[in-house]
Amino acid sequence: MKELELIAFNIISSVGTARSCYIEAIQSAKTGNYEQAEKLITEGDESFALGHEAHAGLLTKEANEGEGSSVSLLILHAEDQLMSAEAFKIIAQEFIDTHKRIDTLEAKLK
Repeated sequence: MKELELIAFNIISSVGTARSCYIEAIQSAKTGNYEQAEKLITEGDESFALGHEAHAGLLTKEANEGEGSSVSLLILHAEDQLMSAEAFKIIAQEFIDTHKRIDTLEAKLK
């Protein structure tokens, strides 16, 4: 396996894990388990950071050595997954906040 392919798979794997954590965080918030939701956001952030570091390393390598200037479909997919995970985090945080507000309002109605 080529080095660029390995980096791309590393990015895809890391940010895929992050995205899954963010989705699970929404599901935890939906059931009122906000502590678990926050834990999953933190876990997701750790995985996302690994993918982001791999991506930054790829950009640095290209800037310093000119390697990687040919864009492959696999690298494009890795970058797409990176952006998708970042968007899921934003959405997850919004959903968690929304569920907290709903729970607070429902508690006031009781």
